[in-house]
Amino acid sequence: MKITDIVPKRKRLSAIYIDGEFALKLDTEAVLASRFSVGSEISDEELRELIDLSNEKRAKEKALWLISCRDHSKRELETKIRRDSDEESAKKAVERMEELGLVDDERYARRYCEQLINVKHLSRRGAMYKLSEKGIDKELAEQILDELDPDPREHISIILETKYKSVLKDEKGRRRAVAALQRMGYSWGDINAVLSDYTEECYEI
Repeated sequence: MKITDIVPKRKRLSAIYIDGEFALKLDTEAVLASRFSVGSEISDEELRELIDLSNEKRAKEKALWLISCRDHSKRELETKIRRDSDEESAKKAVERMEELGLVDDERYARRYCEQLINVKHLSRRGAMYKLSEKGIDKELAEQILDELDPDPREHISIILETKYKSVLKDEKGRRRAVAALQRMGYSWGDINAVLSDYTEECYEI
């Protein structure tokens, strides 16, 4: 097979023509960095290697762009890269980011967990669920939460004070507050204990 033309396209891609016909689009820098040019003979194996090189380069560029926007966990980053890349290229890109210190699940988990607990006031159970969604190891998540040691009743009180205090005298308002707190992962026992400070009696929901 002979490369008969290489035509630069948008998004840093180049159209590769083989034996006079369009074959595929590859990363322009990957093509330029290879030993192939117009007129070069290329075997099926060499073309496959060039495709892999192009895919890996695109995956790493996507990884760097995503990290520049915000911090990511390894699983989250790989999932996003795989939207445009093959599985192997995505894994290699994430591994490379980890080697460079740009991805660190422990660092990410600590920052994310502090936000979940101290800003969003999620319960421990709610935070565990969110961390698992990001691919954070259960043991690491539990360790971080043990260190933060969130007091559920303290956080329930903050939520009630800031969002629901004005409606707690009304049964419908109390039910709405309880439902919201339960969705955040708080137990009825803790919710009811804090509600008793705001109402004259505890209500069975």
